[in-house]
Amino acid sequence: MQQNKGTVLYFTIKNKILKMIQGEAYDIDSQLPTESELCETFGVSRTTIRLALQQLELEGSIYKIQGKGTFVAPPKINEHITQKIKSFSEQMRKAGMNSYSKVLNLGLVPASSFMADSLEIEEEAPVTKLERLRYAGDKPYQFSVSYIPWRVAPNLVNEDCSSSLFELLKTKYNVSIKNSIESIEPVLPEMEICQMLQIPENTPSFLLTSHTYTLDNSVVEYSNTIVRGDMSKFITERNYD
Repeated sequence: MQQNKGTVLYFTIKNKILKMIQGEAYDIDSQLPTESELCETFGVSRTTIRLALQQLELEGSIYKIQGKGTFVAPPKINEHITQKIKSFSEQMRKAGMNSYSKVLNLGLVPASSFMADSLEIEEEAPVTKLERLRYAGDKPYQFSVSYIPWRVAPNLVNEDCSSSLFELLKTKYNVSIKNSIESIEPVLPEMEICQMLQIPENTPSFLLTSHTYTLDNSVVEYSNTIVRGDMSKFITERNYD
């Protein structure tokens, strides 16, 4: 199938700009030349430059500030998929990032039919709902919602849940975590979540869904986490038998 010439051209220009960024021609957070200057540099139309920049922005290589211009984005955070459960702060430390979490909401809700099934409890049973916004450096990076059966940690709504939830459950409520089953899929977050994460609407992101179990195979937590796609990439290692 023959490719559209304009499509090939913008893709070529995108890769040339990316090589300039990766070759450290521009520092992180430094401003790129204007669209007009890039048109002159590469000898192409403004439409081609805009398409190339749009793709680079979607991939997280650059970011735009309204009224100021286009800037080089920091490298993506490598999220390593491992057999061992690690806290958010541990993952960020491994990536060389400072991190912290803000508790947005913490309270009791009745278990819906779906939630009862996910947590293996009765419908309408009390559930602790914890919403957190997690930061990598000074940027919001993840929006997480956790659901914990009330019977697991009856006083959790009065605790400081800004640090590791699993560590709190272990030390305060004697909950021994055994394993978790997680899934990752691409999503376009709702506008409200985009605003919290400070990303444009329709920014490709990741949805992490997790079920966490205790030693007796009881579900201790069900969670959904939206991770900014422009700041992250997931890495796993597989061995060949």
